[in-house]
Amino acid sequence: MFKKVLIANRGEIAVRIERGLRELGVASAAVYSDADRDSLHVRLADEAYRLGPAPSSESYLRIDKILEAAERSGAEAVHPGYGFLAENADFARACADAGLVFIGPPPEVVHLMGNKVEARAVAERAGVPTVPGTGALTSVDDALKKAPGVGFPLLVKATAGGGGKGMRLVSTLEELSSAFEQASSEAQASFSNPSVFLEKFIERPRHIEFQIVADQNGNTVHLLERECSVQRRHQKLIEEAPSPFVDDALRRRMGDAAVALAREAGYVNAGTVEFLVDAKRNFFFLEMNARLQVEHPVTELVTGWDLVRLQLQIASGEGLPFEQSDVVARGWAMEFRVTAEDPFQNFTPSAGRIRFLRAAEGPGIRNDSGVYAGFEVTPHYDPLIAKLVIAGDDRMHCLSRARRAIREYQVDGIATTLPFFERMLADERFIAGDVDVSFVDRHWMSEIAVRPSERRSELLTVALAAAAAEDGSRRTTRRGPKAKASAWKQMGLREQVGNRL
Repeated sequence: MFKKVLIANRGEIAVRIERGLRELGVASAAVYSDADRDSLHVRLADEAYRLGPAPSSESYLRIDKILEAAERSGAEAVHPGYGFLAENADFARACADAGLVFIGPPPEVVHLMGNKVEARAVAERAGVPTVPGTGALTSVDDALKKAPGVGFPLLVKATAGGGGKGMRLVSTLEELSSAFEQASSEAQASFSNPSVFLEKFIERPRHIEFQIVADQNGNTVHLLERECSVQRRHQKLIEEAPSPFVDDALRRRMGDAAVALAREAGYVNAGTVEFLVDAKRNFFFLEMNARLQVEHPVTELVTGWDLVRLQLQIASGEGLPFEQSDVVARGWAMEFRVTAEDPFQNFTPSAGRIRFLRAAEGPGIRNDSGVYAGFEVTPHYDPLIAKLVIAGDDRMHCLSRARRAIREYQVDGIATTLPFFERMLADERFIAGDVDVSFVDRHWMSEIAVRPSERRSELLTVALAAAAAEDGSRRTTRRGPKAKASAWKQMGLREQVGNRL
């Protein structure tokens, strides 16, 4: 096992990796931008190194600065987390050239699976069903010629990257030219690669993915599936394991397909094979994420296997400590991505200082967070601030425990997605597991968000304002009439508001 690992990331995932390293007795070296100088991942690390100014292009995306920090720290390996450089083949190769172990797949595999067209070819060689589509396109004219063969509606998609960037839905041939230009331009801006391809649009599919792990000895297994259909504009919001839609027969077929694809690609370490599944349980390969996923905790809770620990063990040369027959689901788990966004304002980012924070606690609750009360959430990075992960004996138990946890979770100072989760947990369709990737976009602003319901944030704002006014009237002139209510009074008001919901 390594003696020291540098974490080339920030936020909750850096904290998660630091904790995994500490359990193994491995020292952690963090990196940070000027905006993250006081971040939790910096505070918890054994040592930390400045990268540069706040913009990620000048800090977390600077391969040279990260390698310099690794050299200064004496780290033997680099964990990329997710996002930033996690799926950058040049970074993986640069680590190897610098004598560092990249905790992930080999550079050539990162490159192979990072290109959606090449990844599709790997899937086809492995006998895995793929969505009808084209190879990489060289021009608009090329797209216009090949689109009728794919059929409408279709998607114009970037060959690199993910997260819905560089993607446009096209319903008619007349829309294709502008969609092609927009997707290509966005792909260039997001991934420095303007290449796009066409893919048949499957209406209202489910997004179901399989976690795989593979050691350096050729052993590859899957750790069951995750349901990721609750998403907005291709950004996941709620994930769960297992899927309420997948039966045993489909689980075997999809699991076998995921393992076959990983073996065909020569995959090593942890990765995820993503599928689209239609109402008739036909599944199609979507892409492979050559890294640790944001939603990995739900897999850990239902299988009992620590994925970060497995990543470190595999990267250090150890074999998998289990076989496929050892993987069994126990109970149910759900992850709620708590982001600094206002769900009532079209999920607009909400930067600012967190004035008060009380995470949910109790049986079956895990909170993976990178923030604390007093932390300044900036607009420079992804708005994810925490992941609330719930475990239960079964799905109904998990749902009831999640409702309790969401009501307990308090964040003041910024808007978050917590009210969105409250409403989803009360929606009969979500409770029944009747969702697809377009569910939120179809129903949220037009229906769920405007249901009559007391909003905790509104009640708390009114209560605190009234308390501040009352206290202000009692203050002496020296202290001023605008003094805030005491911390004890604020806490009491929060409890009262919680009890009224």
